[in-house]
Amino acid sequence: MKSRFISDMMRRLFFFLASAMLLLTACSDNDSFTTDRSSRLTFSRDTVLLDTLFSAVPSVTYTFWIHNHASDGLRISTARLEKGNQTGFRVNVDGTFLNPVGQNFEIRKGDSLRVFVEVTSFENHSTEPQLVEDNLLFTLESGVEQRVNLRTYSWDAVKLTNLVVERDTTIESAKPLVLYGDGITVSPEATLTLKNTTLFFHSDARLLVEGRLDAEGCLFRGDRLDHMFDYLPYDRVSGQWRGIQVASEAEGCFLTDSEVHSAWDGIVADSTVVSLTNTVVHNNRGYGLYAIDSEVQLRECQFSNAEADCLALYGCTALVDQCTLAQFYPLSANRGAALRFMPSDTHSSMLTCTNTLMTGYADDVMMGKASDGETSFYQFTNCLIRTPEITGDEGFTDILWESPKDELQGTQHFLLVDSQNLIYDFTVKSDSPAYAPHIGHCFQPQENP
Repeated sequence: MKSRFISDMMRRLFFFLASAMLLLTACSDNDSFTTDRSSRLTFSRDTVLLDTLFSAVPSVTYTFWIHNHASDGLRISTARLEKGNQTGFRVNVDGTFLNPVGQNFEIRKGDSLRVFVEVTSFENHSTEPQLVEDNLLFTLESGVEQRVNLRTYSWDAVKLTNLVVERDTTIESAKPLVLYGDGITVSPEATLTLKNTTLFFHSDARLLVEGRLDAEGCLFRGDRLDHMFDYLPYDRVSGQWRGIQVASEAEGCFLTDSEVHSAWDGIVADSTVVSLTNTVVHNNRGYGLYAIDSEVQLRECQFSNAEADCLALYGCTALVDQCTLAQFYPLSANRGAALRFMPSDTHSSMLTCTNTLMTGYADDVMMGKASDGETSFYQFTNCLIRTPEITGDEGFTDILWESPKDELQGTQHFLLVDSQNLIYDFTVKSDSPAYAPHIGHCFQPQENP
């Protein structure tokens, strides 16, 4: 019995020693490190290009990999930013922050390290985005130095949180405005005048008009300058901010030569005045323009790509002249109409629509309804409308009726409809039937950083 116990113990000891030798042998193979100067690191990218950002606002985190494809392990003696802490870049190598130097990193053969990069740039005292760059230097145990270039563009901006306009105020800024918190509130009896200014709204921010808004030459958009994917900036994605809201009994919203895009609802107005001239309302998660019980005047405007309706008028007295209503919202098959006009609970609709192009993906992009007892509350003249032909109705004069059977229709009216990359240019092409009569609005999209 005793000899059997001793024999069993010997077998276990032999198994343990054999396993230990195998592990030691395996480790020794993987743990050999070289100082051969021909052995180098391989980087997943040689340049890390961060998106444009506002100065003093932290970027999102970017990453890249360091690979060791050599036949032995490599030791990194130091990793450091060439300019130290002077550019605002922050780097973490394999869980270690460089402050501003990190030391003694090991990469076994066939292994990798992950590097994380962020930046908060300093004020550059310029109205234009400025290049900010640094080099991340890796010095190997062999003395070889390798580098990865880090670069971004930094844009000085005026940052405002919960701005309340309580008296008549004019803002004309060469620097963009970045709005946080609730964004901007224009109090009753006050007028906010905006001229030649770009306004970037954070995700929960909006422009609430309880008084009067006058804007000329302005761009209203979300504040994200980075990309969702390499090919897709967030600015092309709808729902980036809360839009413009014109409160009941406000004096009104008056926009000229301006653009509102990529909001939840572009403009919502209740019992007020909305007057837009040469203005674009594009790519919104809800409505482009939703107005109820309001006086609406739209001249030479573009309303395009809304998950709900591009233009929705409920109980409004409205004039729509020389506009383009294009419903090609790409992210939902349940998109709304290009134009919807209805009575409200308290008001009938009075709509005059002239020289206007209405089209989209659907076979019918126009939805209308009369109040009980009304026979005519609309007049369409010299328009191209994608809807089944309406005959015997005096409310339609000189109309080009577009059907899915037409040779040239839908997206083919316009210079560019790229639903894959979400890039659109709704300028009417010269071979479109809408081009000969002066129908629709020619719009050149603004360049974004």
